[in-house]
Amino acid sequence: MASSFNQIFRGAAGTSGDTTTVEDVFSTYLYEGNGATPTITNGIDLAGEGGLVWIKNRDATDNNVLTDTVRGATKISYSNGTHAEGTDADTITSFTSTGFVLGDDIKVNTSAESYAAWTFRKAPKFFDVVTYAGTGSARTVAHSLGGTVGMILIKNRDASDNWAVYHRANTAAPQTDYLILNTTAATADDAAWWNDTAPTSSVFTVGTDHAVNADGENYVAYLFAHDTESDGLIQCGSYAYDGGGSVTLGWEPQFVLIKSSSATSNWIIHDSMRGMLASARGAALYTDGNNVEASTSGFVYLNSTGFTVPADMFDPCTQIYMAIRNPMMATITDATKVFAVDIRTSSEGEGKYVSGFPVDFSLANNYDASGNTFAGTRLTNAHLQTNGDTTESTSASDYAWDYSDGVGIGEGGAFFGGSTNNINWMWKRARSYFDCVAYTGTGSAKTEAHNLGVVPEMIWIKHRSGTDNWIVGHKAFNWLGPIYLNEAYQYVGDNIAWWNNTAPTSTEFTIGTGAASNTNTGTHIAFLFATLAGVSKVGSVTHSGTS
Repeated sequence: MASSFNQIFRGAAGTSGDTTTVEDVFSTYLYEGNGATPTITNGIDLAGEGGLVWIKNRDATDNNVLTDTVRGATKISYSNGTHAEGTDADTITSFTSTGFVLGDDIKVNTSAESYAAWTFRKAPKFFDVVTYAGTGSARTVAHSLGGTVGMILIKNRDASDNWAVYHRANTAAPQTDYLILNTTAATADDAAWWNDTAPTSSVFTVGTDHAVNADGENYVAYLFAHDTESDGLIQCGSYAYDGGGSVTLGWEPQFVLIKSSSATSNWIIHDSMRGMLASARGAALYTDGNNVEASTSGFVYLNSTGFTVPADMFDPCTQIYMAIRNPMMATITDATKVFAVDIRTSSEGEGKYVSGFPVDFSLANNYDASGNTFAGTRLTNAHLQTNGDTTESTSASDYAWDYSDGVGIGEGGAFFGGSTNNINWMWKRARSYFDCVAYTGTGSAKTEAHNLGVVPEMIWIKHRSGTDNWIVGHKAFNWLGPIYLNEAYQYVGDNIAWWNNTAPTSTEFTIGTGAASNTNTGTHIAFLFATLAGVSKVGSVTHSGTS
């Protein structure tokens, strides 16, 4: 679990001028409680813009705690219960321009226990928070979402009512139905909840049910948008699940909430910081329960354009979802935010290598003795050897990604051996700089989407499930063939089997029929590098044969 209160979010505040990026408005922040009063710095301006902080203890059966800037710090609700609003001076004590301040209450800050905090900032076409007074008669409530309403969560602040949920993809007429956030119940039909009236870009309608509009009682509503534009940050939709389900968003998500709308099931929260992986079980928490996180409880697999729910997870049903885009939107200008090198000496032993940012890709070796070079990735929670063709290893004791400012290697024991000095080069995924893509081969030439946002100039690919060479494509070779990362060979020569003689674009790269890059049903991973002014450079040099 996470070791400190240092920031652990996928991306800092956006640097794209007036354009709002997902880095500006959403954060998954992992921390370990210390029983003190720490300041959480996640890069989200809650003091100036407002928003919601949702916290869940990952190690203990504590409630999901929700606090927002409209009701104010110290005001709490529990998503997994019907409780009326409470006041607790020791939960979130204040909001800042870069996050929030925690108290020492055990629900959010038990010493040595690990927590997840999801922060949603108010922003058009992303998220809004409103409060209103009930009238007992159908009424509209104004909001500032300014776009399509994807999902609404409403809680009676004064009474022990259920959480009411509107979701735009919940049946063909979602305004006639409702779900309950704090239970596993399927969709129910009742006009008293939404008055059979769909929300608009500026108002939503509530009927006469006590859970949404009792006379003289106070309510809070959280509104999430649905935006399918190419630069959209959030989508709320549905898919049919029958032995598997797949959703195409147009981008890789970092947060996914799913629920069966047609059958009894939990509301399940996944995020890429805790482990939402490309082809392995990640970690799940429930909005409707106080469960402890289990590392093998995940239901969602990531890909570069959406997510998949694999077979045998549910009975046939319709699933609704809310997904938030991965933090590959803001263009960074400071190389220290995305690349770092750290050394651990033999006297320090195994442990954490410090980067100053969450690490997505690690190359590590013992630099004063012969040995393997290990390439680990957050996306797969596994590692490979760049000096060999061996298959991927997923030993849980090898890599620990659950850090704000680095990555742990060998914490379970003797990854490199205790008598050597070790070095680790660490990358963070960022637009125009570096990206990772995990995919499954087909054996036929195809394209794979990526989120780099520019044309990659060098790509490394490794067949994770097979003993093939690492292949390297580079703009200097015009994508006609590879060199091998794990061998001291020169350019292998033109071969359509590797890149299908096709240069990559700003949205996809092409692979041929070669086993190293495209084995049928084989799992593969690609690392994409590009030139970013002031940060990175990909190029080539011609030698004359003299000094």
